[in-house]
Amino acid sequence: MYKIFLIGTSDNGLVLQSQTLLGQCTLLVGTERLQNLVEQFNGRRIPVAPLATAFSATREALQTGNVAILASGDPLFYGIGKRILEEFGCDRVEIHPALSAVQRAAARFKISWDDGRIISLHGRSHHHIPGLLLLHHKAFVFTDKNNSPDIIARKILNYLELIGDKGQIGKNLRVHVVEDIDLESEKIFRGSLAETGKRRFSALNIFCLTREKKTQSGLLHREFGLGLTEDEICHSRGLITKSEVRAVTLHQLRLPRTGVFWDVGGGSGSISIEAARTNPGLTVYTIEHKMEELENIKENIRRFHCFNVVPVFGRAPEMLQDLPAPDRVFIGGSSGALRQIIHIAAAQLPEKGRLVVNGVIEKTTRTAPAAMAECGLSVSRSLIRVSRSTFGDENDNNTQHFNPITVITGKK
Repeated sequence: MYKIFLIGTSDNGLVLQSQTLLGQCTLLVGTERLQNLVEQFNGRRIPVAPLATAFSATREALQTGNVAILASGDPLFYGIGKRILEEFGCDRVEIHPALSAVQRAAARFKISWDDGRIISLHGRSHHHIPGLLLLHHKAFVFTDKNNSPDIIARKILNYLELIGDKGQIGKNLRVHVVEDIDLESEKIFRGSLAETGKRRFSALNIFCLTREKKTQSGLLHREFGLGLTEDEICHSRGLITKSEVRAVTLHQLRLPRTGVFWDVGGGSGSISIEAARTNPGLTVYTIEHKMEELENIKENIRRFHCFNVVPVFGRAPEMLQDLPAPDRVFIGGSSGALRQIIHIAAAQLPEKGRLVVNGVIEKTTRTAPAAMAECGLSVSRSLIRVSRSTFGDENDNNTQHFNPITVITGKK
């Protein structure tokens, strides 16, 4: 049975073993840049794109001989390897990797890569790139034309301005970029976010964001996930979802590991912050129209390093139309537009999506389940009564009793 030799290339071109393998092949598949590394080849050469055409030619060539497919670095590291294995099967493919692009980039930057997060934005879309990068003290990024190093830097700067950072976070961030790695035109850049945002870079690059000074607070060094107390969360005049109710609310939401979460009427942002801490892959949009509360939300984002939270100033439902479709929705405040907000949110939820409303007043506890039912959601209600006391305190008057809360859950 003839085989596919999937060969990784590096700055030194092809190793001797790979050159020997090429001598056993009748077809060479790869990009023009990689094929230029092969000076001598007696068989036929074809481009790797379009992939369907290349696979068809490969399948035909395998009837009479071996095929070599060139890849950059390690073919199984954000490369073509997975796709080839799916198409031709493990028995037919032999893989000969070289150093990955991240390994080579880290060597150029002279920084370790084993403790970094590796992210690919190549051909992928993401709602909130700053949150994807800022949650880690070191991130290596495969970029594309829509998310080049300068664009990424400007997005991060814009987000830091949005959350009210006065330079405390941004000043500790350092950008490293290697352009045209392994080519004669290779360049290495190091600088601040502001410097990066003003430059233009080659399309062939690896971007790395590092935090120069590791902080001992926030998400990066948290000792626990769920369980922030009201005293730890910045809020005004006692306007915060009580811890016990917060726990039930988050339980009912069944938040996914990734996706989009709307927190409508965010208040202090306590639900958003707990959601973001326990689900760092989730993008949280917190909608709030009161400036005092919005400032509390921003302070909590900075305090707990919940950079996957995006504060949105304005009222629902008007502000909802420009947001990405949600996987989950929580409504903590509606300013009289509860029914309309529920209808808009329910229409955008995916199958098995959830919408939760916390009701304090009777109007909310009547309106919310009725509106959810109108939208075809399956509705359940839980009444939460919270009383707090300290064990061993003989003074019964020390017990705190809070207003009952109805947690209303709609399931699509």
